[in-house]
Amino acid sequence: MRKLIVFNLVSVDGYFAGEDGDINWHQVDDEFNKFAVEQTKTFGAIIFGRTTYELFESYWPGAVADPATAPDDLEIAKTIDEVEKIVFSKTLKEVAWKNSKLLHEVDPEEIKKLKEQEGKDMVIFGSGTIVQALTNLGLVDEYRLMINPIILGKGKPMFKDVKEMHKLKLLNTRTFGNGNVLLYYEPIKSSE
Repeated sequence: MRKLIVFNLVSVDGYFAGEDGDINWHQVDDEFNKFAVEQTKTFGAIIFGRTTYELFESYWPGAVADPATAPDDLEIAKTIDEVEKIVFSKTLKEVAWKNSKLLHEVDPEEIKKLKEQEGKDMVIFGSGTIVQALTNLGLVDEYRLMINPIILGKGKPMFKDVKEMHKLKLLNTRTFGNGNVLLYYEPIKSSE
């Protein structure tokens, strides 16, 4: 059985993107890039909402063929290009990136079937609406939130439409030289 993991860079005040979707405030450097390469190799599938899918699809497939792509980005690009990609969108008619599958609704039973498959874990990058929907359904197994040392003041809240309180258990932490702190949490099931 594979886990469903949320990984997002988040501001101290809880935003995963600026108001217009801007992420230029993300603190990335060589240490982060090496971590990103290692982490990306542990995933067998990526779940996207439309916006994040379109951002990834506009960059990563081209990075594989571009001789100017930085070595760390090239490793990530090759990994992402090969893994299964599940895209949730009510407006897209098709997805062209290889190994991509389009779903129009978040169906809890479909997600459970995906989780029951053998293989590497699934991850959600960005995709706030999908993160919120899957959190509300209790289908997220782990949250990896990389807190960036910045207060945005306004933006897209990570958990804007989450309907009720979800208690989390801290599994691990990692501090980065640039001030980022990665927090690993798992939901505490109501029976615990």
